[in-house]
Amino acid sequence: MEETFIEQKAAPAKIVDRSDVVVVGGGPAGISAAVSAARNGASVTLLERYNHLGGLASGGMVLLLDDMHNDLEITVQGICMETIERMQKMGLCVAPPDSDRQPDVRGTDAMWRKWSRWGVFDFHTHYMPHPVCYSAAFDPDGYKRAANDMVAESGVKLRFHSWFSSAIVEDGTIRGVICESKAGRQAIMGDVVIDTTGDLDVAASAGARFQEGSFILTPVSRWGGVDTDRAEKFQFENPEDFARLDHEAKRLIGGCWNYWWLKTPLPGVVWLNCPHIPKLNGLKVEDLTAVEFEGRRRMTELLEFARRNFPGFENAYVVDFAPQTGVRQTRLLEGEYVVTKDDVMSRRHFPDTVCRGRDYYTPYRAMLPREVEQLLVAGRHYSATSQAQKSSREIPPCMAMGEAAGVAATVALNAGTTVRKADIAAIQRQMRAQGADPGDVPSTNATVQEAAE
Repeated sequence: MEETFIEQKAAPAKIVDRSDVVVVGGGPAGISAAVSAARNGASVTLLERYNHLGGLASGGMVLLLDDMHNDLEITVQGICMETIERMQKMGLCVAPPDSDRQPDVRGTDAMWRKWSRWGVFDFHTHYMPHPVCYSAAFDPDGYKRAANDMVAESGVKLRFHSWFSSAIVEDGTIRGVICESKAGRQAIMGDVVIDTTGDLDVAASAGARFQEGSFILTPVSRWGGVDTDRAEKFQFENPEDFARLDHEAKRLIGGCWNYWWLKTPLPGVVWLNCPHIPKLNGLKVEDLTAVEFEGRRRMTELLEFARRNFPGFENAYVVDFAPQTGVRQTRLLEGEYVVTKDDVMSRRHFPDTVCRGRDYYTPYRAMLPREVEQLLVAGRHYSATSQAQKSSREIPPCMAMGEAAGVAATVALNAGTTVRKADIAAIQRQMRAQGADPGDVPSTNATVQEAAE
Protein backbone atom coordinates (compact mmCIF):
# COMPACT_ATOMS: atom_id res chain seq x y z
CA MET A 1 0.00 0.00 0.00
CA GLU A 2 1.32 3.43 -0.89
CA GLU A 3 2.47 5.42 2.10
CA THR A 4 0.66 8.70 2.76
CA PHE A 5 1.53 11.37 5.26
CA ILE A 6 -0.16 14.21 7.07
CA GLU A 7 1.87 17.38 7.49
CA GLN A 8 1.51 19.01 10.89
CA LYS A 9 3.28 21.94 12.44
CA ALA A 10 4.87 20.88 15.72
CA ALA A 11 3.27 22.44 18.77
CA PRO A 12 5.48 24.59 21.00
CA ALA A 13 7.32 22.75 23.76
CA LYS A 14 7.55 24.40 27.15
CA ILE A 15 11.01 24.28 28.74
CA VAL A 16 10.34 22.57 32.06
CA ASP A 17 13.86 21.80 33.22
CA ARG A 18 17.56 22.48 32.63
CA SER A 19 20.43 20.32 33.86
CA ASP A 20 24.10 19.71 33.28
CA VAL A 21 23.26 16.19 32.16
CA VAL A 22 20.01 14.84 30.69
CA VAL A 23 19.63 11.06 30.64
CA VAL A 24 16.88 9.61 28.46
CA GLY A 25 15.74 6.14 29.48
CA GLY A 26 15.47 4.84 33.06
CA GLY A 27 16.66 1.29 32.40
CA PRO A 28 19.80 -0.27 33.92
CA ALA A 29 22.20 1.86 31.84
CA GLY A 30 20.19 5.03 32.42
CA ILE A 31 20.00 4.56 36.18
CA SER A 32 23.75 4.02 36.33
CA ALA A 33 24.47 7.04 34.11
CA ALA A 34 22.23 9.37 36.08
CA VAL A 35 23.43 8.25 39.51
CA SER A 36 27.06 8.29 38.44
CA ALA A 37 26.85 11.81 37.01
CA ALA A 38 24.94 13.13 40.03
CA ARG A 39 27.37 11.63 42.52
CA ASN A 40 30.14 13.41 40.66
CA GLY A 41 28.53 16.78 41.17
CA ALA A 42 26.41 17.30 38.04
CA SER A 43 22.79 18.38 38.06
CA VAL A 44 20.95 15.52 36.35
CA THR A 45 17.49 14.98 34.90
CA LEU A 46 16.40 11.42 34.13
CA LEU A 47 13.45 10.82 31.78
CA GLU A 48 11.50 7.57 31.76
CA ARG A 49 8.40 6.69 29.75
CA TYR A 50 6.98 4.16 32.27
CA ASN A 51 6.03 4.57 35.93
CA HIS A 52 9.09 2.71 37.19
CA LEU A 53 12.85 2.48 36.88
CA GLY A 54 14.72 -0.61 35.77
CA GLY A 55 13.75 -1.10 32.13
CA LEU A 56 14.13 -4.69 31.03
CA ALA A 57 15.55 -5.68 34.41
CA SER A 58 12.33 -4.83 36.23
CA GLY A 59 9.63 -3.96 33.72
CA GLY A 60 10.89 -6.60 31.30
CA MET A 61 11.48 -9.07 34.17
CA VAL A 62 14.89 -10.26 32.98
CA LEU A 63 15.51 -11.47 36.51
CA LEU A 64 19.14 -12.53 36.33
CA LEU A 65 22.24 -10.35 36.43
CA ASP A 66 24.91 -12.32 34.59
CA ASP A 67 27.78 -11.87 32.13
CA MET A 68 29.66 -10.07 34.89
CA HIS A 69 32.47 -12.51 35.64
CA ASN A 70 35.23 -14.45 34.01
CA ASP A 71 37.07 -17.50 35.29
CA LEU A 72 39.17 -15.41 37.65
CA GLU A 73 37.22 -12.39 38.85
CA ILE A 74 33.98 -10.45 39.00
CA THR A 75 34.43 -7.98 36.16
CA VAL A 76 31.42 -5.69 36.65
CA GLN A 77 31.47 -3.85 39.94
CA GLY A 78 30.42 -0.32 40.85
CA ILE A 79 26.74 0.61 40.70
CA CYS A 80 25.73 -2.84 39.45
CA MET A 81 27.24 -4.52 42.51
CA GLU A 82 25.75 -1.85 44.76
CA THR A 83 22.32 -2.63 43.31
CA ILE A 84 22.81 -6.32 44.07
CA GLU A 85 23.88 -5.58 47.64
CA ARG A 86 20.89 -3.32 48.22
CA MET A 87 18.50 -6.01 46.95
CA GLN A 88 20.20 -8.65 49.10
CA LYS A 89 19.55 -6.53 52.19
CA MET A 90 15.87 -6.56 51.21
CA GLY A 91 15.95 -10.35 50.91
CA LEU A 92 15.10 -10.00 47.22
CA CYS A 93 18.32 -11.18 45.56
CA VAL A 94 20.15 -14.50 45.62
CA ALA A 95 23.75 -15.13 44.51
CA PRO A 96 26.04 -18.10 45.16
CA PRO A 97 28.67 -17.57 47.86
CA ASP A 98 32.35 -17.74 46.97
CA SER A 99 32.55 -21.24 48.44
CA ASP A 100 30.06 -22.57 45.87
CA ARG A 101 31.52 -20.91 42.80
CA GLN A 102 33.54 -23.10 40.49
CA PRO A 103 35.86 -20.95 38.37
CA ASP A 104 37.68 -22.57 35.48
CA VAL A 105 36.56 -26.11 36.32
CA ARG A 106 33.86 -28.51 35.22
CA GLY A 107 30.84 -28.13 37.45
CA THR A 108 29.93 -30.83 39.94
CA ASP A 109 26.60 -32.61 40.07
CA ALA A 110 26.03 -31.42 43.64
CA MET A 111 26.54 -27.74 42.82
CA TRP A 112 24.52 -28.08 39.62
CA ARG A 113 21.60 -29.53 41.54
CA LYS A 114 21.87 -26.82 44.20
CA TRP A 115 22.17 -23.79 41.92
CA SER A 116 21.15 -24.51 38.33
CA ARG A 117 17.46 -23.58 38.76
CA TRP A 118 18.63 -20.16 39.91
CA GLY A 119 20.32 -19.70 36.54
CA VAL A 120 23.66 -18.82 38.13
CA PHE A 121 25.87 -21.00 35.95
CA ASP A 122 28.37 -20.32 33.19
CA PHE A 123 26.38 -21.07 30.05
CA HIS A 124 29.41 -20.23 27.90
CA THR A 125 31.05 -23.54 28.73
CA HIS A 126 30.59 -26.43 26.32
CA TYR A 127 30.36 -29.18 28.91
CA MET A 128 27.80 -30.28 31.45
CA PRO A 129 27.16 -29.69 34.19
CA HIS A 130 28.01 -26.02 33.75
CA PRO A 131 30.09 -24.58 36.61
CA VAL A 132 28.42 -22.29 39.12
CA CYS A 133 29.53 -18.67 38.64
CA TYR A 134 28.83 -15.27 40.09
CA SER A 135 25.38 -14.18 38.93
CA ALA A 136 22.43 -12.80 40.84
CA ALA A 137 18.76 -13.81 40.68
CA PHE A 138 16.48 -11.01 41.85
CA ASP A 139 12.92 -9.81 42.27
CA PRO A 140 11.72 -7.08 39.86
CA ASP A 141 10.23 -4.90 42.57
CA GLY A 142 13.46 -5.22 44.52
CA TYR A 143 15.31 -3.76 41.53
CA LYS A 144 12.81 -0.90 41.31
CA ARG A 145 13.19 -0.13 44.99
CA ALA A 146 16.98 -0.19 44.87
CA ALA A 147 16.97 2.06 41.79
CA ASN A 148 14.48 4.48 43.37
CA ASP A 149 16.64 4.75 46.47
CA MET A 150 19.87 5.40 44.57
CA VAL A 151 18.27 7.98 42.29
CA ALA A 152 16.63 9.81 45.19
CA GLU A 153 19.74 9.74 47.39
CA SER A 154 21.93 11.12 44.62
CA GLY A 155 19.60 14.05 43.92
CA VAL A 156 18.64 13.11 40.38
CA LYS A 157 15.56 14.93 39.08
CA LEU A 158 13.33 12.08 37.92
CA ARG A 159 10.49 12.52 35.44
CA PHE A 160 8.29 9.47 34.85
CA HIS A 161 5.59 9.27 32.15
CA SER A 162 7.78 11.27 29.77
CA TRP A 163 8.03 9.72 26.32
CA PHE A 164 10.98 10.93 24.25
CA SER A 165 9.87 12.65 21.05
CA SER A 166 12.81 14.39 19.39
CA ALA A 167 16.29 15.74 19.93
CA ILE A 168 17.01 19.46 20.01
CA VAL A 169 20.11 19.96 17.84
CA GLU A 170 21.77 23.24 16.93
CA ASP A 171 24.79 23.40 14.60
CA GLY A 172 25.58 19.73 15.15
CA THR A 173 25.39 19.91 18.95
CA ILE A 174 22.56 18.42 20.98
CA ARG A 175 21.07 20.96 23.36
CA GLY A 176 18.28 18.96 24.93
CA VAL A 177 15.28 16.81 24.15
CA ILE A 178 11.54 17.11 23.68
CA CYS A 179 9.25 14.59 25.28
CA GLU A 180 5.52 13.98 25.12
CA SER A 181 3.57 13.76 28.35
CA LYS A 182 0.08 14.17 29.76
CA ALA A 183 1.05 17.81 30.12
CA GLY A 184 1.78 18.09 26.40
CA ARG A 185 5.13 18.67 24.69
CA GLN A 186 7.89 19.49 27.13
CA ALA A 187 11.53 20.43 26.57
CA ILE A 188 14.41 19.49 28.87
CA MET A 189 17.67 21.29 28.15
CA GLY A 190 21.13 20.01 29.02
CA ASP A 191 24.83 20.51 28.37
CA VAL A 192 25.30 16.76 27.84
CA VAL A 193 22.66 14.24 26.78
CA ILE A 194 23.04 10.51 27.37
CA ASP A 195 20.94 8.16 25.23
CA THR A 196 20.07 5.09 27.28
CA THR A 197 16.80 4.31 25.50
CA GLY A 198 17.92 0.87 24.32
CA ASP A 199 16.66 1.62 20.82
CA LEU A 200 18.92 4.61 20.05
CA ASP A 201 15.90 6.90 19.93
CA VAL A 202 17.78 10.07 20.84
CA ALA A 203 20.86 9.55 18.68
CA ALA A 204 18.78 8.52 15.67
CA SER A 205 16.60 11.62 16.06
CA ALA A 206 19.71 13.77 16.35
CA GLY A 207 21.06 12.50 13.04
CA ALA A 208 23.60 9.93 14.17
CA ARG A 209 24.30 7.05 11.83
CA PHE A 210 23.10 3.61 12.83
CA GLN A 211 22.38 0.15 11.53
CA GLU A 212 19.33 -1.94 12.29
CA GLY A 213 19.58 -5.42 13.69
CA SER A 214 17.08 -7.89 15.03
CA PHE A 215 16.95 -10.76 17.47
CA ILE A 216 14.28 -12.72 19.28
CA LEU A 217 11.44 -10.96 21.12
CA THR A 218 10.18 -12.39 24.40
CA PRO A 219 7.09 -11.63 26.51
CA VAL A 220 8.39 -12.75 29.92
CA SER A 221 6.06 -13.98 32.66
CA ARG A 222 5.97 -15.34 36.20
CA TRP A 223 4.02 -18.21 37.70
CA GLY A 224 3.10 -18.73 41.33
CA GLY A 225 1.99 -21.76 43.32
CA VAL A 226 4.95 -23.88 42.21
CA ASP A 227 6.51 -26.41 44.60
CA THR A 228 10.06 -25.95 43.31
CA ASP A 229 11.49 -28.61 45.65
CA ARG A 230 9.21 -31.28 44.16
CA ALA A 231 9.88 -30.01 40.64
CA GLU A 232 13.66 -30.21 41.09
CA LYS A 233 13.44 -33.62 42.76
CA PHE A 234 11.50 -34.96 39.78
CA GLN A 235 14.04 -33.52 37.35
CA PHE A 236 17.08 -35.05 39.03
CA GLU A 237 15.62 -38.33 40.28
CA ASN A 238 13.57 -39.18 37.17
CA PRO A 239 15.79 -37.89 34.36
CA GLU A 240 14.24 -39.94 31.54
CA ASP A 241 10.66 -38.99 32.37
CA PHE A 242 11.72 -35.39 32.88
CA ALA A 243 13.54 -35.26 29.54
CA ARG A 244 10.49 -36.57 27.69
CA LEU A 245 8.14 -34.04 29.27
CA ASP A 246 10.65 -31.22 28.98
CA HIS A 247 10.97 -31.91 25.26
CA GLU A 248 7.19 -31.60 24.83
CA ALA A 249 7.10 -28.42 26.92
CA LYS A 250 9.75 -26.85 24.70
CA ARG A 251 7.78 -27.83 21.62
CA LEU A 252 4.80 -25.89 22.98
CA ILE A 253 6.99 -22.91 23.82
CA GLY A 254 8.55 -22.88 20.37
CA GLY A 255 11.78 -21.24 21.49
CA CYS A 256 13.58 -20.98 24.83
CA TRP A 257 16.90 -21.41 26.58
CA ASN A 258 17.84 -24.76 28.14
CA TYR A 259 15.79 -24.06 31.28
CA TRP A 260 12.35 -22.59 30.57
CA TRP A 261 11.69 -21.84 34.24
CA LEU A 262 13.96 -20.55 36.98
CA LYS A 263 13.52 -19.83 40.65
CA THR A 264 13.12 -16.35 42.11
CA PRO A 265 13.68 -15.02 45.65
CA LEU A 266 9.91 -15.24 46.23
CA PRO A 267 8.93 -18.73 47.47
CA GLY A 268 6.79 -20.61 44.96
CA VAL A 269 7.24 -17.98 42.24
CA VAL A 270 9.18 -18.88 39.10
CA TRP A 271 10.02 -16.79 36.06
CA LEU A 272 9.78 -17.88 32.47
CA ASN A 273 12.09 -16.10 30.04
CA CYS A 274 10.18 -17.43 27.05
CA PRO A 275 8.87 -17.87 24.43
CA HIS A 276 11.61 -16.57 22.14
CA ILE A 277 9.92 -15.43 18.94
CA PRO A 278 12.16 -14.60 15.96
CA LYS A 279 11.63 -12.60 12.76
CA LEU A 280 9.85 -9.73 14.48
CA ASN A 281 10.97 -6.11 14.59
CA GLY A 282 11.10 -4.37 17.97
CA LEU A 283 10.55 -1.02 16.25
CA LYS A 284 7.27 -2.01 14.58
CA VAL A 285 4.03 -1.50 16.45
CA GLU A 286 2.42 -4.39 14.58
CA ASP A 287 5.15 -6.82 15.63
CA LEU A 288 5.23 -5.61 19.22
CA THR A 289 1.47 -6.15 19.39
CA ALA A 290 1.59 -9.57 17.74
CA VAL A 291 4.28 -10.92 20.07
CA GLU A 292 2.15 -10.20 23.13
CA PHE A 293 -0.82 -12.15 21.78
CA GLU A 294 1.26 -15.05 20.48
CA GLY A 295 3.33 -15.20 23.64
CA ARG A 296 0.29 -15.39 25.89
CA ARG A 297 -1.26 -18.08 23.70
CA ARG A 298 1.82 -20.28 23.93
CA MET A 299 2.27 -19.75 27.65
CA THR A 300 -1.38 -20.59 28.34
CA GLU A 301 -0.89 -23.92 26.59
CA LEU A 302 2.33 -24.50 28.51
CA LEU A 303 0.67 -23.77 31.85
CA GLU A 304 -2.09 -26.28 31.17
CA PHE A 305 0.47 -28.90 30.12
CA ALA A 306 2.67 -28.25 33.16
CA ARG A 307 -0.27 -28.55 35.56
CA ARG A 308 -1.17 -31.95 34.12
CA ASN A 309 2.29 -33.41 33.82
CA PHE A 310 5.03 -31.84 35.95
CA PRO A 311 5.18 -32.68 39.67
CA GLY A 312 5.20 -29.45 41.63
CA PHE A 313 3.23 -27.53 39.01
CA GLU A 314 -0.25 -28.90 39.81
CA ASN A 315 -1.36 -25.62 41.41
CA ALA A 316 0.61 -23.22 39.24
CA TYR A 317 -1.01 -19.99 38.11
CA VAL A 318 0.02 -16.87 36.21
CA VAL A 319 1.26 -14.09 38.47
CA ASP A 320 1.92 -11.58 35.71
CA PHE A 321 3.36 -10.90 32.29
CA ALA A 322 6.10 -8.32 32.05
CA PRO A 323 4.72 -4.86 31.25
CA GLN A 324 7.69 -4.29 28.92
CA THR A 325 8.26 -6.55 25.92
CA GLY A 326 11.61 -8.30 25.86
CA VAL A 327 13.30 -6.53 22.97
CA ARG A 328 16.99 -7.39 22.59
CA GLN A 329 18.17 -5.57 19.50
CA THR A 330 16.90 -2.83 17.20
CA ARG A 331 19.01 0.19 16.20
CA LEU A 332 22.77 0.04 16.81
CA LEU A 333 24.95 3.13 16.76
CA GLU A 334 27.68 3.45 14.12
CA GLY A 335 30.02 5.42 16.31
CA GLU A 336 33.65 6.38 16.25
CA TYR A 337 34.48 2.71 16.70
CA VAL A 338 32.21 -0.23 15.90
CA VAL A 339 32.86 -3.23 18.13
CA THR A 340 33.00 -6.49 16.18
CA LYS A 341 32.26 -10.06 17.15
CA ASP A 342 35.99 -10.78 16.89
CA ASP A 343 36.66 -7.96 19.37
CA VAL A 344 34.31 -9.62 21.85
CA MET A 345 35.38 -13.21 21.28
CA SER A 346 39.12 -12.45 21.25
CA ARG A 347 38.78 -10.29 24.38
CA ARG A 348 40.36 -7.36 22.58
CA HIS A 349 41.51 -4.66 24.96
CA PHE A 350 41.54 -1.03 23.82
CA PRO A 351 43.59 1.89 25.10
CA ASP A 352 40.35 3.83 25.65
CA THR A 353 38.53 1.02 27.46
CA VAL A 354 36.22 2.53 30.08
CA CYS A 355 34.15 -0.50 31.12
CA ARG A 356 33.97 -4.23 30.62
CA GLY A 357 31.64 -7.19 30.54
CA ARG A 358 32.31 -10.86 31.16
CA ASP A 359 35.71 -10.95 29.51
CA TYR A 360 35.37 -8.28 26.83
CA TYR A 361 36.08 -4.56 26.84
CA THR A 362 34.18 -1.49 25.65
CA PRO A 363 36.14 1.42 24.16
CA TYR A 364 34.93 4.93 24.86
CA ARG A 365 34.74 5.54 21.12
CA ALA A 366 31.90 2.99 20.89
CA MET A 367 29.78 5.38 22.97
CA LEU A 368 30.37 8.42 20.75
CA PRO A 369 28.28 9.25 17.66
CA ARG A 370 30.40 10.64 14.84
CA GLU A 371 27.95 13.31 13.77
CA VAL A 372 26.61 14.82 17.00
CA GLU A 373 28.46 16.69 19.73
CA GLN A 374 27.70 16.41 23.46
CA LEU A 375 25.83 13.15 23.04
CA LEU A 376 26.82 9.84 24.63
CA VAL A 377 25.25 6.43 24.03
CA ALA A 378 25.19 3.72 26.70
CA GLY A 379 23.41 0.39 26.74
CA ARG A 380 22.51 -2.37 24.33
CA HIS A 381 22.35 0.07 21.40
CA TYR A 382 26.02 1.05 21.66
CA SER A 383 28.28 1.02 18.60
CA ALA A 384 28.65 -2.66 17.74
CA THR A 385 27.83 -5.04 14.93
CA SER A 386 24.69 -7.12 15.29
CA GLN A 387 26.65 -10.28 16.06
CA ALA A 388 28.89 -8.52 18.58
CA GLN A 389 25.90 -7.01 20.35
CA LYS A 390 24.27 -10.41 20.82
CA SER A 391 27.26 -11.42 22.95
CA SER A 392 27.63 -8.15 24.86
CA ARG A 393 24.13 -6.86 25.65
CA GLU A 394 23.45 -8.29 29.11
CA ILE A 395 22.32 -6.03 31.92
CA PRO A 396 25.52 -5.78 34.05
CA PRO A 397 27.81 -4.63 31.20
CA CYS A 398 25.12 -2.15 30.14
CA MET A 399 25.09 -0.82 33.71
CA ALA A 400 28.87 -0.50 33.60
CA MET A 401 28.60 1.40 30.32
CA GLY A 402 26.04 3.75 31.81
CA GLU A 403 28.23 4.37 34.83
CA ALA A 404 31.16 5.21 32.54
CA ALA A 405 28.97 7.59 30.52
CA GLY A 406 27.95 9.45 33.67
CA VAL A 407 31.59 9.78 34.70
CA ALA A 408 32.63 10.89 31.19
CA ALA A 409 30.00 13.63 31.15
CA THR A 410 31.25 15.10 34.42
CA VAL A 411 34.92 14.76 33.45
CA ALA A 412 34.23 16.77 30.29
CA LEU A 413 32.07 19.36 32.03
CA ASN A 414 34.59 19.91 34.81
CA ALA A 415 37.39 20.33 32.26
CA GLY A 416 35.36 22.72 30.13
CA THR A 417 35.67 20.50 27.09
CA THR A 418 33.39 18.33 24.97
CA VAL A 419 32.59 14.73 25.75
CA ARG A 420 34.39 13.75 22.54
CA LYS A 421 37.59 15.19 24.01
CA ALA A 422 37.09 13.89 27.53
CA ASP A 423 40.27 12.67 29.23
CA ILE A 424 40.18 8.86 29.05
CA ALA A 425 42.67 8.43 31.89
CA ALA A 426 40.53 10.69 34.09
CA ILE A 427 37.43 8.61 33.29
CA GLN A 428 39.28 5.43 34.17
CA ARG A 429 40.61 6.87 37.44
CA GLN A 430 37.19 8.06 38.54
CA MET A 431 35.58 4.75 37.68
CA ARG A 432 38.05 3.01 39.94
CA ALA A 433 37.62 5.66 42.64
CA GLN A 434 33.89 4.86 42.85
CA GLY A 435 34.39 1.10 42.96
CA ALA A 436 33.85 0.27 39.30
CA ASP A 437 36.20 -1.60 36.97
CA PRO A 438 36.93 0.43 33.82
CA GLY A 439 38.90 -2.43 32.30
CA ASP A 440 41.97 -0.26 31.94
CA VAL A 441 44.15 -3.15 33.10
CA PRO A 442 43.76 -6.05 30.64
CA SER A 443 43.44 -9.56 32.02
CA THR A 444 46.05 -12.16 31.15
CA ASN A 445 43.88 -13.65 28.40
CA ALA A 446 43.11 -10.34 26.67
CA THR A 447 44.24 -9.39 23.17
CA VAL A 448 45.78 -5.94 23.53
CA GLN A 449 45.24 -3.29 20.87
CA GLU A 450 48.33 -1.11 21.04
CA ALA A 451 46.93 2.13 19.68
CA ALA A 452 43.49 3.67 19.19
CA GLU A 453 42.25 3.26 15.66
